[in-house]
Amino acid sequence: MDESRARVRPPVPELIRVGRIVAIGRNLDPATLPTIADGLRAAGIPAFEITLNSLDALDSIAALAARFDPEEILIGAGTVLEPAQASAAVDAGARFLVMPNTDPEIIRWAAERGIPAFPGAFTPTEIMAAWRAGAAAVKLFPASAAGPTFVREMRGPFPEIPLIPVGGVTVETAPSFFDAGALAVGMGSWLTGGGDPATIRERAAQLIAALPGGAR
Repeated sequence: MDESRARVRPPVPELIRVGRIVAIGRNLDPATLPTIADGLRAAGIPAFEITLNSLDALDSIAALAARFDPEEILIGAGTVLEPAQASAAVDAGARFLVMPNTDPEIIRWAAERGIPAFPGAFTPTEIMAAWRAGAAAVKLFPASAAGPTFVREMRGPFPEIPLIPVGGVTVETAPSFFDAGALAVGMGSWLTGGGDPATIRERAAQLIAALPGGAR
């Protein structure tokens, strides 16, 4: 491992490490996002990722970052594909960055500024490349194709690399990913419940209760 890179690697935010769930908002009505974030916070979901290919994503990130205490819920940016997007998202208030792929330039940019980056990877080579570039954790994507067994096998050669399965994770499969050694999981439309706070709280409670150890 590159020790100089490790020294600048931002840690995984405590809210994500302990809360273990990242909610993903993709192509949602911007007007519903504050209500969704309220529901997530009330339900104990500690992080809300707004994908940059959503309508008015940067404005939404800015509004949510200004509205919520980062010690209660973290607002991040997803589907970050270019360094300029990373910069704009951080300027808007994003406190973590998520990518569908491994882009060392974006990862290094974030690490040098103390911003946790979760790049997407699907192979051992990509996982190690993301880690060496300074990723805080590596997003296993698409997790539905890799499965919990892949996570378990990666814990052998890469025990120090936190993995966050994303993409097709369900309330039924999430416990298996944690049993296999995942740090956290990302979940989208099922968890955000169409913007209804009662549905969000109900589904979040169902998910948390299914996880190893239940609520923390």
